[in-house]
Amino acid sequence: MTSSPKRALVTGGSAGLGAAAVSWLQANNYDVVMLDRDRPLSGKAPVNFIGCDLASRTELDNVMPGLIAAGPYDLIFLNAGINATGRFERIDARAHIDVIRVNAEAPMVITARLLEAGAISRGAAAVFVSSLSHFTGYPGAASYAASKDALAIYAKSMRKYAKTAGVTLTVAFPGPLNTDHAERHAPEGADASKRMDADEAAKRILVDALAGRKTSIPGPANRILAVIGRIAPKPVTVLMRRLIYDRLKPGK
Repeated sequence: MTSSPKRALVTGGSAGLGAAAVSWLQANNYDVVMLDRDRPLSGKAPVNFIGCDLASRTELDNVMPGLIAAGPYDLIFLNAGINATGRFERIDARAHIDVIRVNAEAPMVITARLLEAGAISRGAAAVFVSSLSHFTGYPGAASYAASKDALAIYAKSMRKYAKTAGVTLTVAFPGPLNTDHAERHAPEGADASKRMDADEAAKRILVDALAGRKTSIPGPANRILAVIGRIAPKPVTVLMRRLIYDRLKPGK
């Protein structure tokens, strides 16, 4: 006898890591609610799609009642993210603000509102997708790094409160992924073959979350880099500067 589907919420599920998470969840008997600005590509298994530009707090506030009503959720995967790469002073101030709103403010607001409304089931898992830059720095993408650091710290700070609601929190720290988003923001000459497959990263993160692990760093190479970043932050920062900042395309 087939068990009843569980319900999951995925933000930023139309592409990249989010789309990989949606596919894994659907293959594992979850009905998926997707919150994103863009609809998923045709040919994908159907989801309950809620459209929202997370850079707009007004839009987010407007869709929250519907998002709450679509629950309760057995898993939430807070993945939506954007980037702004280049030399800090050459990036438009609006772009910096949008990065902070999408990557940090939106998942904070969504989590708080869902918990307040009892729209996350007891025994559920919540995943906050931060970044390996939390351990290594991200020269050339300061706003992105700041937003992902803020999200990681928020999630850790919320863990005790979430536990009272029977919800476990996992902070994921993926490294570079083989996605269109990563390709757009990669430095000139970056080798895409060295990036982790998004499907594999999503699987590892979700398995960690369902096991109740507090952190998930998918891939042994990324785990090693995270350890080195903790032990020797200065040399790692110098290395990341050479790999990213010094290789920015002219004009950025």
